[in-house]
Amino acid sequence: MRTQVAIIGSGPSGLLLGRLLTLAGIDNIIIDRVDREYILGRVRAGVLEQGMVNMMREAQASEKLDAEGLPHDGFEIALNGGLHHIDLHGLTGGKRVTIYGQTEVTRDLMDKREADGVTTIYDAQHVTPREFGGKNPWISYEKDGATHRIDADFIIGCDGFHGPSRKAVPPKAIETFERVYPFGWLGLLADVPPAAEELVYGKHARGFTLCSMRSKTRSRYYLQVPLTDQVENWSDDAFWDELRRRLPEQVADAVVTGPSFEKSIAPLRSFVAEPMRFGKLFLAGDAAHIVPPTGAKGLNLAASDIRYLFDGLREHYADKSPAGLNAYSERALARIWKAERFSWWMTTMLHTFAEDDAFGRRIHDAELSYTLSSVAARTALAENYVGLPY
Repeated sequence: MRTQVAIIGSGPSGLLLGRLLTLAGIDNIIIDRVDREYILGRVRAGVLEQGMVNMMREAQASEKLDAEGLPHDGFEIALNGGLHHIDLHGLTGGKRVTIYGQTEVTRDLMDKREADGVTTIYDAQHVTPREFGGKNPWISYEKDGATHRIDADFIIGCDGFHGPSRKAVPPKAIETFERVYPFGWLGLLADVPPAAEELVYGKHARGFTLCSMRSKTRSRYYLQVPLTDQVENWSDDAFWDELRRRLPEQVADAVVTGPSFEKSIAPLRSFVAEPMRFGKLFLAGDAAHIVPPTGAKGLNLAASDIRYLFDGLREHYADKSPAGLNAYSERALARIWKAERFSWWMTTMLHTFAEDDAFGRRIHDAELSYTLSSVAARTALAENYVGLPY
């Protein structure tokens, strides 16, 4: 097979790039090691920056998002039994975020791709980018007992943290930066109405909490737990009891309990790979960077990568100019590191760290107290949360 752009990974970033390329008349193929049902079964984030919403509209894939997404003008921070409102809309000159599940974003883009009749190859094994340092890159893979090849002008790795794209880069050509946090998030998903109209982030001596939602009838809750903890140790009743114990009374009383249909523990890490271009191979999304979910930046960072990458590819084919692709890594990393900083800051400010001494605990408390009491600090929080400009 031959295509202009070969995309490894059919998550939201790969699908969004594929849709934009298709609308621009640029031929593309997406290849993935798993099938559609597996991808749609993964539970992911749901807070979209305005930039991501705008890109879904540009991709002509926002019908359900516009109809069912929940615009949020702010969120609450719970501390010492009280609630402190962060007015995103007021502090940023009218910007907001939208609650819409990543699974729904993925499904909407998959449906558009299927309607377009564009090639997607699922259940491909041993996918490997090859010869991307030269003029004629290609991808090898196995399917149905046979070996196949895709020749392309460019290969785009949207295949996540554990995918083959970054692994194909020679170790001396790439530098990685990582911080692993000493706790995880125990998440529970249930078909119950949310405890509040907006997200509630909570800091408590027993650990961090987050009250989130996917819709008006589906809620997502999180508890900070040790990395050594196991999901099997947590019954639904134990989860609900601990959640309410960490929340202010008015929020705890509003929590509607019910059986969970998904429960898991996710470790938290910060990770960046530099650069993000290697000849004709480009990395995007989780293949190049991971953020702790506290700042709601994972999917949104992938979207900004795709913004820069699509603009560069369109410029290459329409204007015969390499400028956009040549600038891709530098432009993307400039925004990534700012989002990494914000996500690290939110995480350290709102979580409890067992290894902290008394001084460290006081510093974290003072940081949060200052943020909640200062208009300037709340403005900085708000402008980062709604998303820095592309």
